[in-house]
Amino acid sequence: MLNLIELSPSPVPTGVNTEGLANFLRAFFAPLFLVVVSVVALFFLFTREITRFVQFLILAVAIGVIFYVPNIIEVTAKAIAGALGIK
Repeated sequence: MLNLIELSPSPVPTGVNTEGLANFLRAFFAPLFLVVVSVVALFFLFTREITRFVQFLILAVAIGVIFYVPNIIEVTAKAIAGALGIK
């Protein structure tokens, strides 16, 4: 009886395995993001639009932090909820 229990197959997981999906997306989009930011920044520098260049650089850094820092959205949401008194 004990041998039958040990030999029974384990249940097959149902659903999509998303383990490592965030890391894959970061690794896939990171070089693309850097290339786009570099090309646009060079365009602003060559056309001597320094104000737009600085604005774009600040926006690119903010977006880069959101993409590259793991769990930043979760930590920020918990901090805001804690500041509002929500548990």
